[in-house]
Amino acid sequence: MIGGQRKMLFSGSIHYPRSTPEMWPSLISKAKEGGIDVIATYIFWNLHELQSGQYDFNGGRDVVGFIKEVQAQGLYVFLRIGPFIEAERSYGGLPVWLRDIPGIVFRSNNDPYKWIAELVVGLNTGVPWVMCKQDDAPEPLINSCNGKKCGETFVGPNSPNKPSIWTENWTTRYQAFGEDAVVRSATDIAFHTLLFILAKNGSFINYYMYHGGTNFGRSASAFVTTNYYDQAPIDEYGMERQPKWGHLKELHAAVKSSAGPLLSGVQVNFPVGPNQWAYVYYEDGGTGQCAVAFLVNPEKHGTPVPVTFQNGSYVLPPKSISILPDCKNVVFNTATVSAQSNSRTMSRSKIFDRPELWEEYKEAVPRYDDTTSVRSQKLLDHISTTKDASDYLWYTFRYVLVTVT
Repeated sequence: MIGGQRKMLFSGSIHYPRSTPEMWPSLISKAKEGGIDVIATYIFWNLHELQSGQYDFNGGRDVVGFIKEVQAQGLYVFLRIGPFIEAERSYGGLPVWLRDIPGIVFRSNNDPYKWIAELVVGLNTGVPWVMCKQDDAPEPLINSCNGKKCGETFVGPNSPNKPSIWTENWTTRYQAFGEDAVVRSATDIAFHTLLFILAKNGSFINYYMYHGGTNFGRSASAFVTTNYYDQAPIDEYGMERQPKWGHLKELHAAVKSSAGPLLSGVQVNFPVGPNQWAYVYYEDGGTGQCAVAFLVNPEKHGTPVPVTFQNGSYVLPPKSISILPDCKNVVFNTATVSAQSNSRTMSRSKIFDRPELWEEYKEAVPRYDDTTSVRSQKLLDHISTTKDASDYLWYTFRYVLVTVT
């Protein structure tokens, strides 16, 4: 409910530190053109407070500027504040100095961390709070689903006054060094997105990621590549990846053309084949005419299945959903892709063949005489010693050889 009106919202994750500020307007504009209503982003705590009490919101850290750009283009923001965000981010987005706080234990049943729900609700911000993948989220926090098949796996809202929310509809998967890219097809995304709306009364779906971008510097978690979710609808460089971007754009337009009955009509389901179903929405409390219909074929393999619906004949491809906004004519089928495919080519624009074109990163190797404070009779914990200031921990070993005769 926004402004007293029911809404169907499609959201896309675009993380401000994984692109440059110069890219933000274009990324948001392409998302809007693709039928996205909401931009989702995390707050990256270890980006803004590297040292306790010292904050940085400049340049690519300007989350307020990013949000204002979203607002200027007429979209909403889904702000995921953490504090633990995972996000394939170094240390899950938590600043390393947090481990020095007494009583803090990470990723466990930790009382200081469980103060957070009461804290955020007590702020009285006037906007709803979501607890991701928390089926027992306490009132008034909203439980949500993550994954690729939430139309099948989501247990549903844990209270009748909460909406059905999908916080992470994975458009691909992050990649580790040495792994092949995981490609999730446009048709699979479209099928499960629409199934969530029909089977779970879904009204908010966030694509993770809509634009992945780049893990700059040392910001990625262990072994994760610098390119992040490059197979998303908008690729690492900010270009539309087809047919994924275009197919989802057509899905969003078709769903929004039927948003009225979806949000306020009465749903009736009945079989139209051995394993095929019709989801029909009626207006006027179910006594009126068919307002919009969806024909679902969940079979993953096999040949297209002919079905009859309201005296009309339809052919449903495997693993597909057809949208009939007038209960007669199919305007979109999740398995039928009309968006043109594209490919990305690169050309050489610069040769780094002179020393002045390179920048050297240096880490000082300490003198042994200056290391009295970190001498130990055992191996040291890396992060506790370096405070995440370096990927390296230099060791000097001394052995005493004892000759036994």
